[in-house]
Amino acid sequence: MGPDAAYRRLLANGSRPHFIGYYCIVMGLQGRPWNDCRGKEKDDLRARFDAIVASVQADDSAVSLGIEAVLNEIGTGLRR
Repeated sequence: MGPDAAYRRLLANGSRPHFIGYYCIVMGLQGRPWNDCRGKEKDDLRARFDAIVASVQADDSAVSLGIEAVLNEIGTGLRR
């Protein structure tokens, strides 16, 4: 399992998305310091992160967070 699949699973199970967390996973798996990435490489990582977050938000089987979880629990229906 690579960093993208691992982070997607983390989000699908209820963790809040945070770019630095994703960024640290990727850098750590490469054996690099968390702050070693700059420029185009960092921009590319941000694009990957945004795509992962969007795919999880579009996934109906993912765990809801915050107010959405409460609204779903009391049966108010789909996300507004």
